Order: sequence, then C-alpha cells, then structure tokens
Amino acid sequence: MTEKYKILAKYIKDMSSETPDIETFISTVNHIHKYELNIDIKSIALKKKMIEVNISLKYHHKDAKVKKSHFEIVYAAIVQTESSVKEKKDLEKIILCEVPNAIYPDLEKSFLDMMHNSGHPSIKLEKKIDFTRLYLEKFN
Repeated sequence: MTEKYKILAKYIKDMSSETPDIETFISTVNHIHKYELNIDIKSIALKKKMIEVNISLKYHHKDAKVKKSHFEIVYAAIVQTESSVKEKKDLEKIILCEVPNAIYPDLEKSFLDMMHNSGHPSIKLEKKIDFTRLYLEKFN
C-alpha cells in the first residue's frame, strides 16, 4: 500500500519542564511513580492539502495537595496529503494514527531527553504508544 501523505517537516513546537523550587523537586522525585502520561492530538488545516499535526504529551500528578512538577511537550509534523485523499475517515486515520506512529520515535526521544535533563534519569516509557490501537478503540 502506498502512503497517502508525506511528512514535510517535524519539530518540537513547545517543551516545558517546570520545577519551581527544591521542595517541589524532592516531592516530584518521591511521587514520580504516581505521575500519569496524557496524550492529545490536534490538527490545523493549512493550504495546498497540508495539515499541521500536533501531538502533546503531558506527564502530571493529579493530587492537588502534592507539590509537583509539570512536564509537557508538543511535537508537530507538517503533512501534505495526496489529492486522492477525500474521505473524512481516511484523513482522520492519517492524522490520528499514521502520522503519530511515524513520528513517535522522535517524540519519545525528545520527551525522555527532557525528563532525564530535568533530573529524572530513571524515567522511561514502559511501552511504545500504539496509536493504531488507540484509533481503533476510539472509532470501533
């Protein structure tokens, strides 16, 4: 099967690691195992059948009583679809599944580099995010 899109560019659009003080850092170290990873995908239509796909990863702790750090990255890809892509379902699959799977290795490396450079060298993502599975769960 031929891909119905081409990735023209990919880059870190925004990256944030916020730890305001040493107490927050110590609290984060002690509670990092309770942090959760959230994923969000947004797209922006551009001209000439181009789309900007933004994938956000947020690593956060839900307990409001705990001093916590904030970790977030937005990784963007500029994609051009072929003229044969006309169906909304095909476009959704490209945006929510195919492009995220294609750029995930770079996104994961950038996110983990940020976490490690923020003083959390033991952090790793247990398994690769399967955007195909997430897409199928959402639409089936």
